Amino acid sequence: MSIKLYGIAAAVALAFAASAQAQTQTQSQAKSTRAAAKADEERIEAQYKAAKERCESLKDNAQDVCEKEAKAQQKVAKAELEAKKNPSERNQRKVQEAKAEGEYDVAKEKCDDMKGNEKDACQKDAKAKYESAKAQYAKREAPRRSSTAGATSGATSNK
Repeated sequence: MSIKLYGIAAAVALAFAASAQAQTQTQSQAKSTRAAAKADEERIEAQYKAAKERCESLKDNAQDVCEKEAKAQQKVAKAELEAKKNPSERNQRKVQEAKAEGEYDVAKEKCDDMKGNEKDACQKDAKAKYESAKAQYAKREAPRRSSTAGATSGATSNK
């Protein structure tokens, strides 16, 4: 009888030990993941600051364009980091939105160097490209919305 009792105690002890080791590994993985995310955030900020410093040597609108490019790169990098941490369609859409908005902001700033009709045409072109990009990611989301809405209304009518 005591051999059975020792065997059961040993099995329970092994189960607890394995569970504790798995939990310890999971906690250490979570800490390393958080540390990596923190390092990525710091890298993004450092790159942004370095880009802004490079812009300070420029003059007039060239400096403004440079700063818009740096800000756009920062926004895209942050959106990509979030999409990497939490992969989802929504976060992928946010990456695309950040890219489109960044390109639009930079293009508008470049148009400021122009005058008259040339400037107007440049701004219209920038806006058209931006609207086209927005339509692309809105198109990808539309089928999902309509299928969800159809399923919801179908469930309601069956009651």
